[in-house]
Amino acid sequence: MSQDITVEEWLSEKDKYVTMDVRSPLEFYESSIPHSINIPLFSNEERAEIGTLYKQVDANAAKWRAMEIVSPKIPSIMKTIKDIQDSGKRPLIYCWRGGMRSGSVAQFATFSGLHVYRLKGGYRAFRKKSLEIVPDLLPKKAVILHGMTGTGKTKILHLLKGKGLPVLDLEGMANHKGSLFGAIDGRKPHNQKTFDGLLFEELLSLKGSPYVIMEGESKRIGHSVQPDSLLALRDNALHIYVTATKEARMERIYEEYVMPNERNPHFKESVRSALQYVAKRVKSLEWTQRIFAALERNDYINIIDMLMGDYYDPQYLHKEATYVNLSEKVNSDDIAVATNQVLNILEQYHLLGISAMKPIEG
Repeated sequence: MSQDITVEEWLSEKDKYVTMDVRSPLEFYESSIPHSINIPLFSNEERAEIGTLYKQVDANAAKWRAMEIVSPKIPSIMKTIKDIQDSGKRPLIYCWRGGMRSGSVAQFATFSGLHVYRLKGGYRAFRKKSLEIVPDLLPKKAVILHGMTGTGKTKILHLLKGKGLPVLDLEGMANHKGSLFGAIDGRKPHNQKTFDGLLFEELLSLKGSPYVIMEGESKRIGHSVQPDSLLALRDNALHIYVTATKEARMERIYEEYVMPNERNPHFKESVRSALQYVAKRVKSLEWTQRIFAALERNDYINIIDMLMGDYYDPQYLHKEATYVNLSEKVNSDDIAVATNQVLNILEQYHLLGISAMKPIEG
């Protein structure tokens, strides 16, 4: 049998379900409920073919072709659903708006003797509800790490998360490192729908926490924009400013951006493209000539030095000066030491639980 449930009913017992997206792989990639599995009725090409038939011939021709495409796939789809049911979880099927595709799979499952659930309103209902309740999931207090490029803020956040502290990794949700070079390693930034879904999922996992720890990001991170309710937490936050020597920052940036990518044949051209963007803003012919000459020599250390001194640091200080002056300070030449300094600050402000009080070893 099949049973339709609302987003609210699913959320009340979320851990009991496995969400199953029956849309095409492209639709699934562009937007899906986090941690769903994709069991597509149609490939991207098959979906386009059926859509063309619907527009150029008629609905019946499209439905007949859909039946021809789907029929051979039914045993495999039912097997996936059965495996989930046998594992003790509840299969929850959805499509874009809870229509024909999820309904068809639910009917086939019923005919096969399986008990499945179908999400009313589909992915569209999930997105609407998640955006609606994100502000209610946010704690009243935030701890925000500030600091220039290369100070290791993300590494500190990951260590804090490993200690069980309530961390939001916004760069991870955006799949972008929060700078012009954030996608230079070939990663594709997440779109807004994916970012929103991951933020909602993470806030659900932190529900009940009195505060959240995150990095001081711009409103836009890659292709994603933070909700205003999240940005508003800055006003009453505990601000921590992370500093490091120039040498430590340059070494960290080189290790993070250059070393994993310099053998990639497209890396140099990606850097060139990014530098062309920066050069338009620096507006110095002499600077532009020097930095592109360094690129021709593969002198990435010099490039990092010039970008830090003439682009990133001035830009950062212009935008973040207010928070720098209001912040507690830690030094991150040694990430483990910096993380312990953050833990000490949290303890001073009575924000640290007993489980996180053991120092991190370098």
